[in-house]
Amino acid sequence: MSESEEASELEEAVGADAVALAPNEIADPPGIVEAVIPEDIRRRYEIYSYRSAALILAQSHPQECAELFDALRRFEITTTMIRTAGGNESEIPKLLSRHLRPLGWHETIVQGDLLVRLLWREQVRTTKGGKPVMEPKQREITRAKFLDGHKIDYVKGRVAFDLEWNSKDQTYDRDLYAFSAFATCGVVDVAVLVTRGVSLTPLIRELGPSLKKDGTVEMKGGKPRKTVDKYGASTTWMGKLLYRLNAGRNGACPVLAIGITPECVKDWPLP
Repeated sequence: MSESEEASELEEAVGADAVALAPNEIADPPGIVEAVIPEDIRRRYEIYSYRSAALILAQSHPQECAELFDALRRFEITTTMIRTAGGNESEIPKLLSRHLRPLGWHETIVQGDLLVRLLWREQVRTTKGGKPVMEPKQREITRAKFLDGHKIDYVKGRVAFDLEWNSKDQTYDRDLYAFSAFATCGVVDVAVLVTRGVSLTPLIRELGPSLKKDGTVEMKGGKPRKTVDKYGASTTWMGKLLYRLNAGRNGACPVLAIGITPECVKDWPLP
């Protein structure tokens, strides 16, 4: 076995364990979510709150909260959208963009220089009696672009929002690191991350073959490719996100994790 094959097997073995189907003890109690998230939103989505994200969003940022919930209420996908290739460039993320962009939710990058001051006291002379005379001294070092390139797809006010439909699960690491960087800089108070819910996986398994963007059936090895094959265990879905949130990878940023369920699929169950 080659080194590349061994590395691939190791990644698969490790990745298979990097899944959590429920929040752990560092998540907020379910009662907090039930108290501040409207019932109709909870009925359509899987919702988990970390570091008091649900409370902060609902109570400190009511306008942004209302706009996000309105977008989630309008969010409806079809089985054809799920079957069609495209990843995060598919029609599904565009449904939220059409609603949020006109309201001022902008793709935002944070950049920042780090100014470091070194402070000390230094003897500059002595008195006639031999007593040392000390004066404060300092030196400044500037590290340009100490923060650079951390991007969030939607930011309004002090709220960050992102959607991960079907990317590689490492995308979550980028998102959570960006959320943490924005929060550490004091420019956002809370982040919301929407992804495929755990309960959507059984639905995907029952769908017909995968479709190309032109609507024709996608073939693989001379046979129609199954839709579920596009949504592997190493893609973005709630199990991969909860694993990271349970490990605290969101750092200083409160995160509200929202999972898309079959309730959002308007032509399901199939006739």
